[in-house]
Amino acid sequence: MPASATKSLRIAVLADSDTRWKWGALTARRLTPTGADVRLDGYLLRGRATPTARQLREVGVRADSLSEVTGVQFLRAMSENAEEPYDVLVLALVGGGVQAMLHGLRNAWASGGRPVVVTGYVGVVYEKLADGLLLRHGADLVLANSAHDADRFRAVYEGVGADAAAVTEVALPFLGGEPYAGEHDPYTVVFAAQPSVPDNRRDRAYLLNRLIEHARRHPGREVLLKLRSKPGEHTTHIEELPYQKLVQGMAPPANFRLVYGHMGEVLDRTDLLVTVSSTAALEALHRRIPTAVLTDLGVREVLGNHHFTGSGCLASWDQLDAGHRPAADPEWLARQGVSADGSYGTAFDTARERITRLLDRPGGLPPLNPYYTPETAPGYLPGILARHHLGPDGAPLPGAPAADKEPGPVRQIVRRAARGAYRHGVQRVAPVIRRMGEL
Repeated sequence: MPASATKSLRIAVLADSDTRWKWGALTARRLTPTGADVRLDGYLLRGRATPTARQLREVGVRADSLSEVTGVQFLRAMSENAEEPYDVLVLALVGGGVQAMLHGLRNAWASGGRPVVVTGYVGVVYEKLADGLLLRHGADLVLANSAHDADRFRAVYEGVGADAAAVTEVALPFLGGEPYAGEHDPYTVVFAAQPSVPDNRRDRAYLLNRLIEHARRHPGREVLLKLRSKPGEHTTHIEELPYQKLVQGMAPPANFRLVYGHMGEVLDRTDLLVTVSSTAALEALHRRIPTAVLTDLGVREVLGNHHFTGSGCLASWDQLDAGHRPAADPEWLARQGVSADGSYGTAFDTARERITRLLDRPGGLPPLNPYYTPETAPGYLPGILARHHLGPDGAPLPGAPAADKEPGPVRQIVRRAARGAYRHGVQRVAPVIRRMGEL
């Protein structure tokens, strides 16, 4: 009996970072009908950004099982599960990872049934639009977080002659919380930091100095620097210059401090959210919290703040220091899927209906059919697959690591040491080399 009839669903989520695990797991929950009996199995793709236990606790999404795997291990698990496949698989990965898994899964499921495959984006899509979308093509549902994104996604697919039927409008799965009800005591300003925006010491130091100066100018306010990760941890993006290190020796005032934790809990006490282009802005706007997207470093695609043109939220630190509180444009909010008009509660209805129809499809689902193949992209696709130890047909290459057995204790110790060395190189050695190159 199909899952739609029994109201019982088995869902797997494959994620490669803490942020994508949060998106994937919450999306999986949103895709299931209210009252359904759901089993959620999480798989964390082993790599530089594999979430730590602390990061997983901060995300706050629980799974019935959670395991760390290589891409080949995951494909083997899906192949062994082919006779009783999951109902839904959410690929919460970077674009190249999605493409590799689509080809690997096509090979793994060559002789059996398969689940509905879903993928999408964690937040604002402001760069590599065509590249990222075409790497995600082939999934049954490619989720768009807003009407604005859905239109852009379909235009890209149709523009290259690819089937755009998979594009499905939803919303960011982690929006929510109580609407802003007025100023707190003390009035609280939160700067939502990003790991890779801006990407140089000068600009990051500038933003930190302005934040600290705002705290000095307004001693009655609480000024918080909301950080994504602690030193040594990685998120979706590499952070070479953590604000924790930049703030050392700067002697900020007593009303300035660093905070971690769940963004929703921080927003519960926020009166003004400030950022360059963090997805946290959309979370705040959904709750009608005054939100400022900084223009101090310019409005540029490389910063991602160009996405907020027309929002009414663009502002500079000078304006904020003088007391300006941006007011968001309602029409822009509606196009971005962050309206607080009640529509958010039904944002995933279409996706759920599509999944139900696919699960009930007579004869099961056809093989996955990505746009990129060895014929359409012979100079691009093989390299993407090889990075995940897959051949041109999606089959694991001979000698693929951890393809046949779990790593022993020695290998696990070596892996942890290697990961630590990589993070040390990114956060300490690489910036030094870059500075030397600028001399």
